[in-house]
Amino acid sequence: MFRIIDFKSLLRYVAIITTILSIGAYELVQSYWLNDLTIVKVLSIAPWIAFLLIIVITTSITARPLWKLLKKVKPSLYPDLNGTWEGEIITENDLEIPVRVLIKQTLLETQINIHTQTSKSLTLETTPTIESGEPKLYYIYRSLPKDPNWSSYTGSTIFDIRKVNSEGVSVLELSGYYYTDRKTTGRIRFRQTGSCVEQDVSFY
Repeated sequence: MFRIIDFKSLLRYVAIITTILSIGAYELVQSYWLNDLTIVKVLSIAPWIAFLLIIVITTSITARPLWKLLKKVKPSLYPDLNGTWEGEIITENDLEIPVRVLIKQTLLETQINIHTQTSKSLTLETTPTIESGEPKLYYIYRSLPKDPNWSSYTGSTIFDIRKVNSEGVSVLELSGYYYTDRKTTGRIRFRQTGSCVEQDVSFY
C-alpha cells in the first residue's frame, strides 16, 4: 500500500542520516569538549537522533514545511492536500449538491471529511498513489445522514488531483466518479480554498 512516503526508503534514510549525525556529534564533542570520548558513546547518541528524525517526519507541524521544501526540489512529489475545499456533488439525476470539505493529511495518512446540508462523510480508507505520473487518491467512506431515520451507506471514489485556474489563481482540484452500496453513482468535484486544517466546514 502506497503512502506519501515509501517506508523502505524512509527506514534507509533514517538509518543513514542517524549514522552520519551520530558520528558528526561524536566528532564535535570529542574536538571541543571531551577528547577521551570513546566511539562506543555514539551508541547512546544514535537512538535519540533516530527518535528526533522520526518525530520531525511524522509530526504535521514539522513535516509540512519539510514536504514543501522537498516539493520545490522534486515537483513530482505527491501534493500536500491539507486544508479546506469547496465544490459540488452531481447525482445521477443531475441534482447539484454543494459540499464543503476538510482534508487532514500527514506523510502517513489522509483523512477526508465531506459535508453537505444533509449528511457527513467519514473516511474509512484512503490510498494516495501516482499513476502514469499523475497523482490520484483512492477514497472509501461512510456517509451519515442528518436525518436519523435515513440509513448510512458506504461509497468509493478515485480522485484525480490536478491544478486548475480559478479567478487567475492556480489551485488544486479533486474530482472523480463515486459509487455507493445503494447502487447510486455520480460525480464529485471540489477545489482548495485554504490551507488551515482547524477550520469548521460543517453545515450543521
